[in-house]
Amino acid sequence: MTQRPETMPETDGVDLLVRQHQEIHNLFQEVEQNTGHRRAEAFDRLRRFLAVHETAEEEIVHPLARRSIPHGDRVIQARLEEENKGKRMLQELERMGPADPRFEPLFARFRTAVRQHAEHEEQEEFPALKARGNAELRGLAAAIKAAEAMAPTHPHPGVESATKNMLVGSVAAVVDRTRDMIRKALGREHR
Repeated sequence: MTQRPETMPETDGVDLLVRQHQEIHNLFQEVEQNTGHRRAEAFDRLRRFLAVHETAEEEIVHPLARRSIPHGDRVIQARLEEENKGKRMLQELERMGPADPRFEPLFARFRTAVRQHAEHEEQEEFPALKARGNAELRGLAAAIKAAEAMAPTHPHPGVESATKNMLVGSVAAVVDRTRDMIRKALGREHR
């Protein structure tokens, strides 16, 4: 069973993010390897994981990296554009659902985009962050987990900056989490 990103045990912020990228890869495989109800459940876990992971990166990681790496503004702007594109694709996938015949081709493009995005982060952002001291890396992990615990659970394109996430994200998180609980409760009633 997939672990929720905010409960992962890693105490080094960069190690936590890399582990989450690995978990995202595993979730993509789970979606691809299943059909029907199991595929829908796997996609739901992937959607939630990505939504909270990206929110934490936007609120915590990217602002720190922007200040820590050469040409940080340019690098982070490129990552935010990738995230916006990814959120739009994820939102479309969520709307159509895994049973839609258009799902698989879009899902394949989405997987490629997410993989490339993660590679860019791991190559361009994470090395500078990893160079920070152990105490800062532990603090980074704690901040990431706190942001993930309060993050929206569905994609919200256009909310890629730390400021927008703080202003809009908290309201979206309450709405998303309430909607998730209602869907889960209704799903149990119909089984």
